[in-house]
Amino acid sequence: MSRRFIVAAAQYPIEEIASIDAYEAKVARWIGEAAAHGAKLAVFPEYGIMELAAAFPHAAGDLALSLGVLGPLVDEVDALHQALARRHDMHILASSAPVQGGDGRYRNVARLFTPQGTVGRQEKLVMTRFERDSWDIAAGSPIRVFRTKLGLIGVSICYDVEFPLIARAQAEAGAELILCPSATDTLKGYWRVRIGAQARALENQCYVVHAPTVGDAPWSPAMDTNRGAAGLYGPPDAGFPDDGVVAVGDLDQATWLFAEVDLDKVTAVRADGAVLNFRHWSEQGGADAVPPAGPVAEIVDLT
Repeated sequence: MSRRFIVAAAQYPIEEIASIDAYEAKVARWIGEAAAHGAKLAVFPEYGIMELAAAFPHAAGDLALSLGVLGPLVDEVDALHQALARRHDMHILASSAPVQGGDGRYRNVARLFTPQGTVGRQEKLVMTRFERDSWDIAAGSPIRVFRTKLGLIGVSICYDVEFPLIARAQAEAGAELILCPSATDTLKGYWRVRIGAQARALENQCYVVHAPTVGDAPWSPAMDTNRGAAGLYGPPDAGFPDDGVVAVGDLDQATWLFAEVDLDKVTAVRADGAVLNFRHWSEQGGADAVPPAGPVAEIVDLT
């Protein structure tokens, strides 16, 4: 059975959204376009939902207030994504959102919706300086891998993909595809995430999908500037491009990037590549310093 499918990675523009209805119409339009191009997986960026804060002028310019007005809307937004995933027979990684936990703290949560109606949630694990110092977003847990009809999928949110042990735990749990939604306000930030994504693809001999925010939103202290380009990356080895770049978008343009994923290529390169990075991980000095060999990911069945 073929394990090939089209992935759509968003270069998603942060805009001044007037209402929840306008936001939902925008999301539906974007997902409809991805479906029209045959995508079976659509990946939105980190914090894309923050554009909805513009619908609340008293809160849009205040970090704490913006969290408070958006939090109650996440369930409605999730219901929309769940319905669209069913309607279009598509897996959808929604834009990550700040979600308040039982302890009163907000965490950055990505949600993966399947056509079957199931939902997987991955919290961001390592907070950037902005999230820690200015926004007071708390670190989340645990590391997860989602078993889907498409295959085993991990999610490493933005800064998380810059740390090798997170993706490694996902790969050891079976992930052949890692999704990296991001939001970066400089080209340096974009390249840190992109280089991290390409490094994780090399180390784990897998695909990594990068989906960033783009555009300017001067009214938002959280999302005022957004730079980046979507990409699909793999290991520079047999069956993949020489540089590992399967596809990459045009910088800062609002659009989808469409590309084909073939998970059988991951199986093949892990078994008989020119090098065997995935298999040889434990041979690097200190790899087993933290028992058993670093963090462990839990598998969540979404089939």
